[in-house]
Amino acid sequence: MKTTPLKGMKDILPREQRIRDYVQGEILKTYRAAGFERITTPIMEDMENLDKSDGGDNLNLIFKVLKRGDKLAKAIASGEEKELSDMGLRYDLTLPLSRYYAANREVLPSPFKVIQTDRVYRAERPQKGRLREFVQCDIDILGDESANAEIELIDVTARALLAIGFSDFTVHINDRRLLRGMLESFGFEKQALDTVCVTFDKLDKIGADGVEKELREKEMPEQAVSALKAFLEKGAFRLEDVAALCEDKTLGETLARVIDTVKSLSDGRYAIEYTPSLVRGQGYYTGMVFEVTCAAFSGAVAGGGRYDEMVGKFIGQKVPAVGFSIGFERICSILLDSDYDVPDEKKRLALLYRDDADFADVLKKAQQLRGEYTVTVLAAAKKMGKQLDRLQQSGCSAVCFYEKFPEIKILEVKE
Repeated sequence: MKTTPLKGMKDILPREQRIRDYVQGEILKTYRAAGFERITTPIMEDMENLDKSDGGDNLNLIFKVLKRGDKLAKAIASGEEKELSDMGLRYDLTLPLSRYYAANREVLPSPFKVIQTDRVYRAERPQKGRLREFVQCDIDILGDESANAEIELIDVTARALLAIGFSDFTVHINDRRLLRGMLESFGFEKQALDTVCVTFDKLDKIGADGVEKELREKEMPEQAVSALKAFLEKGAFRLEDVAALCEDKTLGETLARVIDTVKSLSDGRYAIEYTPSLVRGQGYYTGMVFEVTCAAFSGAVAGGGRYDEMVGKFIGQKVPAVGFSIGFERICSILLDSDYDVPDEKKRLALLYRDDADFADVLKKAQQLRGEYTVTVLAAAKKMGKQLDRLQQSGCSAVCFYEKFPEIKILEVKE
């Protein structure tokens, strides 16, 4: 039998788990202090819900669960691939939350400020910072159509990042409606905007020439491509420039207010900037979208946006909703790579005892030491050298021999 975990999944060793527990604890503490309440939803959802969730490319990454028994036999006999599966693992926490809210909205407060910290699954190619099983830390506000919801989510998420030691980060923000309005003004047809936005989202990676090339390969109208290129050649463009191209002038005004308000709240501890090429991959976003980038990691460490039409898929009426998700795995990866130590963590001590020791008294002695140390009790090995080495390697910083209690021997912690 294999001892390695499945590809794209991993076992968590004790040192990393301690960091993960601390990080999640600090995030939850920040979320709860802001009045958000935690819920839990099942890891599996109905395939029809998943298929209709507008999850963008993530819909191609769903782990599907086969039907069972006679239902599977009938599905195989039908020859229809779609009939083989009736449920799948959730690819994010937004679809489950929308279903949850639709089912329980009568007993939930409005607006509903909610926390989800749980595992999600995507059948993608594993790479650094990207696994097939990973944890997301989400906060969402449902039932508030004002931009105050975006402001609060950015503020609370930023404070959570600050609480775990991040400071050199930037919140990037855009509004999909502004972007689409700009593109329409250049002559792109409404039905082509989704694929144009996918290309435009790559602006930071492939540059204006790359965007132009890809749009020509997609056979977009020559006049529209040329108009967009001319606009991009002006260099960094301002929110006012984009807003001026849109019919709805309130969009630019609202986004500017969000940016100004967050700048005031940040007090210089982090940056916020308008990023006109920001799109985000999920198709369900309907308005403002945002991402957080950090100098210590290539790529986003948090992201989210407004999804006012998701709950309506279940109940037939519009429910305003907006969410922000911290990339928990990426955050933990950054901290591990930087030899992060959990702040104010008690030193770890091993209380070693011989076979003939009074075990009840051993446990009493251990309890006396726990005011200053995190204490584990272990039977002493006959040959102590290897045991002490293993304790050092696991991060144990001290030992106490029961026979010599309360004398403590300090160990040099080995990496």
